[in-house]
Amino acid sequence: MDDIDRRLIALLQEDATVSYATLGKGAGLSAGAAHERVRKLRERGVIRRTTVEVDPAALDRGVLAFVMVDSTAWMGESADAFAAIAEIQEAHVIAGSASVLVKVRTATTGQLQDVLRRLYAIEGVSGTQATVSLETFFERPVSPLPG
Repeated sequence: MDDIDRRLIALLQEDATVSYATLGKGAGLSAGAAHERVRKLRERGVIRRTTVEVDPAALDRGVLAFVMVDSTAWMGESADAFAAIAEIQEAHVIAGSASVLVKVRTATTGQLQDVLRRLYAIEGVSGTQATVSLETFFERPVSPLPG
């Protein structure tokens, strides 16, 4: 991946709906060259998908919690069980005192409690510790640019 690819990615992260002409102009390329580079980035799996960023509160998902999941066994093969819980936005196998860290969004703390119950139903889960976020300062995508 070169600096032009990184610039294209940065431009797409700002606005994924931008035209290839505008994208090319921002990266010093023609529209066709920008289109071809983006196509290759998709083929290589660098660009996984194109999506929109939505305000969670507008979708009645204003409760954000990070849950540390304890286990009695290795959880690395449990991705599908975590993915089956729709309220879980992210799940990570981690090092430390817990085995898995999940990011959960719900409408109410009652719904969060229900998610915690469903987590306990996953084979090997022995405990949870939830931390509810009161305010999000910022969330950002991974930067393709150095530093």
